[in-house]
Formats: sequence, structure tokens, C-alpha cells
Amino acid sequence: MSDLIQPKGNSLFDRVVSILEQARGNVLRAANTNMVLAYWLIGREIVQELQGGQQRAEYGKQVIEELSVRLKTRYGRGFSTTNLRYIRTFYTVYADRHPEIRQIGSGELSPDSIRQTQSGVLDDLSMAVGATTAFREFSPVLSWSHYQVLMGVENVNERLFYEIEAEKEGWEVEHLKRQIHSFLFARLLKSRDKAAVMKLASQGHVLQTAADAIRNPYILDFLGLPEADALHESGLESAIIQNLQSFLLELGKGFAFVGRQKRLQFDADYFYVDLVFYNCILKCYLLIDLKIGELTHQDVGQMDSYVRMFDDKYLTPGDNPTIGLILCAKKNETIARYSVLNENRQIFASKYMLYLPTEEELRLEIEKERRLIESAIEDDSEGGEHGER
Repeated sequence: MSDLIQPKGNSLFDRVVSILEQARGNVLRAANTNMVLAYWLIGREIVQELQGGQQRAEYGKQVIEELSVRLKTRYGRGFSTTNLRYIRTFYTVYADRHPEIRQIGSGELSPDSIRQTQSGVLDDLSMAVGATTAFREFSPVLSWSHYQVLMGVENVNERLFYEIEAEKEGWEVEHLKRQIHSFLFARLLKSRDKAAVMKLASQGHVLQTAADAIRNPYILDFLGLPEADALHESGLESAIIQNLQSFLLELGKGFAFVGRQKRLQFDADYFYVDLVFYNCILKCYLLIDLKIGELTHQDVGQMDSYVRMFDDKYLTPGDNPTIGLILCAKKNETIARYSVLNENRQIFASKYMLYLPTEEELRLEIEKERRLIESAIEDDSEGGEHGER
């Protein structure tokens, strides 16, 4: 049966256009997937040739240069020595893959072999657990350009995560690059728990609880705002609205914009929530309060009140409890530990950064978050022990 879906519409022209567009899309996907497979096979041939020849750098260079000249003579552009080295690297990175293209709709991604890895931020935090599962086949919706970007991710857990997310969310190549450069995988990890790393790497980002929807920090470099004392909360809010599409991508999957400066009335007093979103996966609202300075107890108490009032006045049947997120320039660890943030699983505080962080800056941020989580776990454990006595 063809992959073409029977089009519906009143116009013959519209129906014909629908068929042609689907057919062209199928042709493009087939071309992309066959190119990926061909490059994997070519890379394997190059690697096997080099392994069977002389173990000298000069020999490898000569083999690739000669192959490049002959391929360009026959096929033209696309087979420079640089590209052939990329193709060879592609095979070495994905040598454990099954040389087939997985069909769309064929089911879950299947596990293959176990691989070792050491790299960057995750190793520094002991989060790179050293082994994970790989896919047996390549994605039918990711192009050679996607895989060129993915090859640059050394840590296998990170690489698998980005491949899954790029496929599931339909990321363009440029968006994939940004997510990698902003360390999305590391920002989503909230502990050093091995099972959590394995789950994120093998399943992608799955939203099941309010905590799953929160990142720390949020990278807002696309706003083009300076790190300056003159920056006001209203300016930050306006910049987010002007770059709403980019902010939604940074916010994460499933979010839709509801409004800004949402008015809440309590008796004769009025309060205003900076930004309101709705998550279609978790079926709940997200309230965001923007803070230019450091997190304070007043900020936490205010957000707690906002969430309670919002739940009381705006929730409808089917909605889950509202999430409150305080986005601040600096997250105070003491306040985060000894406030409602440590007790209420629906209220969070995260730092925002107006620039892409370095690996060291991100490592320090994740270290802080890990300490907060470990402290919360210790507090829960102590409370349970006291309750049993």
C-alpha cells in the first residue's frame, strides 16, 4: 500500500495538490534516508580498507585522496577529501548500527549494543554513567545534515537523546544545533541518578510530572538583551513576547501561550502574573514571574499565592494543578531549600541566562541544582524516620 493518504477536500485542484505534495515529500525522505545509508556503507568500506592496509597516516591520506579524485571524476561534487573523512567518521561513530533505514511507523526504537563514553559536562558531574543502548537503525526523518551535527556530540547518552528528540519533535538542523550548544541534555538532568540518565538517553524527554517540564537554567540568548543593571522586568517581558516563538521552543514541548499580565483579584486587591502558558501534554497552566535580581522569600510567597488563586478561579474539569515558575537572574540556594520551593512540587525557581554559557558555567549551575535536590531528599528521609518513631 502506498504511503500516500487519500486527500479530502471540495476542490479537485486541492486534492491533486495534496497528492503531489505528499509524493514529493516521500521522494525527499527516501532520498535523505538512502543517502544516510549509502554514506554509512561507504564509511564502512573506507574503514575496512584502511584497517586491511598499512598502519600509517600517509597511507590513509593517500587512499582517501585517490578515492576522492576518482569519485569526483565520475560523480562531480560532493566527494572531497573533507567529505570522505566525514563519511568515515560517520561510520566509526555509528559502527554498531544495523545498516538499514527504519520505516516510519515501525514502532519503538530498538536497543543494540553497549558503548563506552567520556565527555565534558556530564563526566565532570559523574552523570555520564558509561553505558547506554543504541538504535539498530537510522531514523527515516533525519537527514545527512542532522547526522553531521550529531557526530559532533561525543557523549553517547547526549547523542542518543538529541537524535530521539530531533526525530520526535521534527527539529530543523539549526534548532538541533542550538539545543546542543545550549546543553539541553545536561539542563534536563536533575540528579546523578543512573536510571534517570539512561531513561533520558533511551526515551527522550518525556513529560509526566511538573518537574519534568522545568529546565535549569533557561538560555535566553535569542532575546539579544545585555546583562546590565539597567534591565527592567518589563523590558525582559516585552523581549520575550517579541521573540515568543523562540521562547516557546526554549520553554519546552507542549506549551502554548495564553497571555501576559494576567489579572488575579483577591477581595479588593489586584495582582498581575507576568506570563501564562498552558501545557497540552500535562494538561495544566504554567504561571511565570520574571525577576531581574536574586530570588527572595517574597518572590516565593507571591508565586505560591498566584498558583492558589489561579487554581481556585480558572481551572476547569480535566485541568491538573497549576505550575508556578519564578525566572530569576540569580537563584538563592538557601531560600530554595528553606521555603515552599522545597515542599510544593508545583512551584519552581530557575535561573535564566541571557547568553550561551560555557561548559564550566553550566557545570557550576548543575552542581548547585544537584545540591538542592540532595538536600531535599535528605530532608524527606529525615522526616520519614522521625514519623516512624
